[in-house]
Amino acid sequence: MFGRVGLGRRRPSSRPRVLATTLELLVAALQRNSCTTTVAASSSYSSALEEEAGGGQQKGRWLTLPPFAPPVDASSVGKAIARGRRPAGDGEPTTALKWVRRCCSHLPMSLVQKLFRLRQVRRDLTKNGSNMDSHSAQQQLRRVSAKDVMMPGDVILLPVTVQNVATKKYDYSESEKEISFIHSLELYKDSAIIAVNKPPGMPVQGGVGIKYSMDALAAKSFKYDFPESPRLVHRLDRDSSGVLVLGRTQTSALILHSIFREKTSGALSDDIKTTRRTLQRKYLALVIGTPKHSKGLISAPLAKIVLEDGKSERITIVMGTKSTSSHHALTEYRVIRSSAHGFTWLELCPLTGRKHQLRVHCAEALGTPIVGDYKYGWYAHRKWEPMPWPESMSEDEKLPKKRPFGLDLDGGSIAEKQPYLHLHCKQMILPNISAALCQLQSSAVDHDFSKLEKINLVAPLPLHMQESWDILSCLP
Repeated sequence: MFGRVGLGRRRPSSRPRVLATTLELLVAALQRNSCTTTVAASSSYSSALEEEAGGGQQKGRWLTLPPFAPPVDASSVGKAIARGRRPAGDGEPTTALKWVRRCCSHLPMSLVQKLFRLRQVRRDLTKNGSNMDSHSAQQQLRRVSAKDVMMPGDVILLPVTVQNVATKKYDYSESEKEISFIHSLELYKDSAIIAVNKPPGMPVQGGVGIKYSMDALAAKSFKYDFPESPRLVHRLDRDSSGVLVLGRTQTSALILHSIFREKTSGALSDDIKTTRRTLQRKYLALVIGTPKHSKGLISAPLAKIVLEDGKSERITIVMGTKSTSSHHALTEYRVIRSSAHGFTWLELCPLTGRKHQLRVHCAEALGTPIVGDYKYGWYAHRKWEPMPWPESMSEDEKLPKKRPFGLDLDGGSIAEKQPYLHLHCKQMILPNISAALCQLQSSAVDHDFSKLEKINLVAPLPLHMQESWDILSCLP
């Protein structure tokens, strides 16, 4: 802390003390105004907190959080929606610590705990506005401990300096063309979710060496006027495309997470023919070869194995073993169209959500790897021969075009030497989470999700798959 460093027992003169105090104030001011720094801002903020801990309450020093409303038990609600039942009763009470974390998710946990430890969190006992003088305001604020239980309508206040803690920022800015491209991906939007048509080649989640990803782009471009950024709910492989759903709030994202989990567990525990399919996904895939049967159910457990180099991993079907690392996977398939040139269009419906499930089931269970899948269908691409470009199709369609974010969206059809992955999530049917949340916020005590309306999301094919479809349709 500043202003508490002494040199022996010698009492300093008044003039040096004034200079020291001035320097301290300047340093504190610089710390509080350093909004352009990154994560390191939290340490300087901690020092400011310690200075304010002994300074009492000051007018205009508080940041007011939204009035407390009992949160939705997202897990129970998600299960109730997936099973078409009524949600379970009330869950555990919400403490002040949980409420602050919920309202200020960008604050580090260690910093929130320090706020409570230094007794810097207050409850506004007036619960109505701020039209009162500073003395009355101080009398109506009470310190709150981390374990205090929140009651409906409670208003929590934090030191205003929490606004100086830097949030996550991205080191790039989009051009007008890129912004227009991102917004063109939007398929559907309501108060609970946003659905986009993920382009092939765009990673869903950022990481080391990844400059652009759907989660980062959504945080910047699909936030709109919401206080929270959209959150990922499920995944799509980098080279695949199609419907990708994001939750617009933490509550809606958690509910959707629960529905996706319930989809997998329900498919494994219930009768496939009678189970309620609250969430449905349909993929379109172009495979090499033709399955023996025109439709069927693939039931094969999957496990991750490490290759001989000790670095690479892949998913494979494991049969006749009791490996604890294996996970059962179910996929329904149906032949849509077969070609005399050795290709087949399949509709795939995953009943479980395992990593690379569709790609492995097509390659190993059906023996028909997906076009462009060099990881699981490398053997089928060793003697790959591009299909001829039909004369009836325009040559302009083959001309490459520049796309935003370095995406190579042109080419990649079966007329190319190296075709792109032909796997696209063309449709997703899911319950209306926004309507469910409206029910929960209504005054009705009994909530019934058995007749909750559905949302039907459909994503157009990417260019390379559309070209392959057209080529096979034109060829004899």
